[in-house]
Amino acid sequence: MFFNLKFLKIGAVAFVAMLSLPVSGQDLLARQAPIDKKMRAVDSVALQRLIKSDNLQNPAFELYQDWNNQYAHRCTATMPEVYKIDLRHFCMPTPSQRITSNYGYRRSFGRMHKGLDIKVYIGDTIYSAFSGKVRIVAYERGGYGKYIVIRHPNGLETVYGHLSKQIVQENQVVKAGEPIGLGGNTGRSTGSHLHFETRFMGQAINPAEMFDFVAQDVTCDYYLFKANGRGLALTSEQARNYPDVVYPSDKNKPMLAMAEHAVKPAAPAKKANTVKVHKVRSGESLYTIAKKLGTTVNNLCKMNGITRRTILRPGQILRYS
Repeated sequence: MFFNLKFLKIGAVAFVAMLSLPVSGQDLLARQAPIDKKMRAVDSVALQRLIKSDNLQNPAFELYQDWNNQYAHRCTATMPEVYKIDLRHFCMPTPSQRITSNYGYRRSFGRMHKGLDIKVYIGDTIYSAFSGKVRIVAYERGGYGKYIVIRHPNGLETVYGHLSKQIVQENQVVKAGEPIGLGGNTGRSTGSHLHFETRFMGQAINPAEMFDFVAQDVTCDYYLFKANGRGLALTSEQARNYPDVVYPSDKNKPMLAMAEHAVKPAAPAKKANTVKVHKVRSGESLYTIAKKLGTTVNNLCKMNGITRRTILRPGQILRYS
């Protein structure tokens, strides 16, 4: 560490002068100390604001090597093996609780559906899920229709499709909960709804692993993304045992293994709030599922925003607790 001799000399002179002050002068210095402490606190707050502003202007810059307004999913940067995503300070993109199509393979279209379809009506307000910066505002006739892509400081990118109107611009900084568009039925869509995607460096993650639209809440405080596709929901307490990021060549991998070993025995803090789901199998009905799970058809309908007449699809996820 290098010291400035000029400032050391000034400090020494000031110290000697303080010793020579009368008692009243030392009292003044004592009274000034809390003020100096407050000024340092103000400086710290200003620094935090500056860091927060920079994170919004350059969201997740340590992960992404580029910023473009063309490609929704392309990412050329090296993907980490593990990354801890902070889901706190979120906002639900819509107050709607009804999911009309889940994440997964669609037989009817012969392709993967890489998001959730949430029932909204034309003109319903759509909100940014987290604070971030708008990367794409575009129109895709054979797909998303009018859509928006936002990159967030936590490493996620969220996609909002089939909008009737986009009310933000590319490169605009938005806050969590800020209106960004209106629900619609544009693009490849058979009815008004919001197509919502969560992606990490271009790779799709099932939004249901992070967002519970029925409960209008996130499923956990942190989501541990894993390149092998086996993500992990973490409480804030459990998250402390995990490194923020691990690359394939990183020496921290043994630490990750130790963290996983340490966290596995930990039970959820509140078992009553644990979300339980059932994956619909071929031939099952609401009645047979309710009987099997020890609940009622009315409860299943209420928790999943469906009716007794809703046709269940194999692979569909139903919440029952």
